[in-house]
Amino acid sequence: MTRKKLIEEFEGSPFHSIKVSTYFDAYEQLLDRFRDQRITFVEVGVLNGGSLFMWRNFLGNDARIIGIDLSPEAKRWEKQGFEIYIGDQSDPQFWRELYAKIGRIDLLVDDGGHTYEQQLVTVNESFRNMNDLGLIIIEDTHTSYMKNFGSMTKFTFIDFAKTTVDKINSRYQGIPSQESTEKKFVKSVQFFESIVVFQMSNSPLEDSFRVQNLGEKVGAVDVRAVLETRSTAKNGVIGVIKLLKLNSFMHFFINLINNLRVFFQMYKYRKYF
Repeated sequence: MTRKKLIEEFEGSPFHSIKVSTYFDAYEQLLDRFRDQRITFVEVGVLNGGSLFMWRNFLGNDARIIGIDLSPEAKRWEKQGFEIYIGDQSDPQFWRELYAKIGRIDLLVDDGGHTYEQQLVTVNESFRNMNDLGLIIIEDTHTSYMKNFGSMTKFTFIDFAKTTVDKINSRYQGIPSQESTEKKFVKSVQFFESIVVFQMSNSPLEDSFRVQNLGEKVGAVDVRAVLETRSTAKNGVIGVIKLLKLNSFMHFFINLINNLRVFFQMYKYRKYF
């Protein structure tokens, strides 16, 4: 049987739901591997319940669908087979108690209040409660650019997501290490229009390093390194000339010294010639 696309499940949901038009293609790309799998899915923001049905129909009957909302009225959807928890997503203690009850999860979609405080708490309290390769998906991140959501601060959710990229890259040798939960457990960050996605590891990630195989070298030259050496030498000479206002003879003499310097610096590449 042909599986329906998410947009079809959205349009066919028996209850009202609101999504941004560009989300559906992103979700098709992100969630296909989770379909018809025994997973635990959590969505923040239930409202009229329409998205709960959309997710259940899209992910399949093996998925455990959990909804979180501030309003106690959301409990009505338990009659439809969903698990519903009432709480404030900006309260760290709520998340700790929730995960103590439900255990690790595979997917988290935050379609809640959209303030940067709510988004930051939701993500940070979920980092250590994801199964391996699980996804934390934050919707409506365009609110980081809206004044009424606090965009004038330097602590928006998008600012946080950008610094997460820095922390991930600090796993590479030679980059100043930024010890953090993000460095240890976030495998990757993806940016879509109005969506940020964190792919998680359930065990600490190791720092990376360069590796090489034992294949034959064919004498290829690292042109970037050679040009960088030449540029450094050239800029150094030009700086000296401008500083001392040397005459043409001195200019010629320094160019000669510069050429000799470049020759000896390039000598280390002799094995490639």
